[in-house]
Amino acid sequence: MTGFPPFRDLKQLRILLSNDDGIDAEGLEVLERVARQLTDDVWVVAPTVERSGAGHSLTLHDPLRPIQISERRFAVSGTPTDCVMVAINHIMRDVPPDLVLSGINHGGNLGEDVHYSGTVAAAMEGVLLGVRSIALSQVWSDAAAVHWRTAEHFAPEVIRKVCAVGWGKNVLINVNFPDRAVGDVNGVCPAAQGKHKLGDDLVLRHDPRGRPYLWIGNRRESDTSRVGTDLKAVDDGFIAVTPLNVDLTHAPTLAALGQVFPRP
Repeated sequence: MTGFPPFRDLKQLRILLSNDDGIDAEGLEVLERVARQLTDDVWVVAPTVERSGAGHSLTLHDPLRPIQISERRFAVSGTPTDCVMVAINHIMRDVPPDLVLSGINHGGNLGEDVHYSGTVAAAMEGVLLGVRSIALSQVWSDAAAVHWRTAEHFAPEVIRKVCAVGWGKNVLINVNFPDRAVGDVNGVCPAAQGKHKLGDDLVLRHDPRGRPYLWIGNRRESDTSRVGTDLKAVDDGFIAVTPLNVDLTHAPTLAALGQVFPRP
């Protein structure tokens, strides 16, 4: 396999953590505890505030301000993508990380969520900068009763096993933990990206002056029936592990276009 070779001993790795829920997020605290089970060399560079839904966006027209909070811990006034870029190209440029872990997100990143997710975008930026990267998310149905313990319990072993496999240079790994207690999780399931579109529920409201505005609601059309998908896996109580390709080229269509537009 060409790409990221297998890592079987993570104790010597330098790990960078980021997220889209912000530097003070509970999921980031959980991820720090997970990472410190793998290595002592852990760095945190995360947004100063929540940037959920930021996607793979960059801050181009405002300055980025890295703020050192403590040793190896920084907040950046930008997007998750900005954070990983600043970390690898500035804060850690002398000794870059071996692994980027993004999350643990407060909520799943399933199906088409991956196109909007700042959590996935942070991992994607790591891959684009040549660092193997994993995005991790905890699915929940009750915001007041998130099963953080599930993610914390299973994440170290999932990360170890995924890194022991190795994967292609243009690939990031997207992990979703089901909305279940530790004892109710059925195992780990490799899964494809399912169908789960956000934005179908636009709620019309009016401000105090009677002017209309729209709010993107939470309702999503989710297909949990397709066997082999991330949505089906978490719905059945499995941890979904999905490889995502950063190269979006569709090879069959490219080949078909080559028949009508001959290459020079």
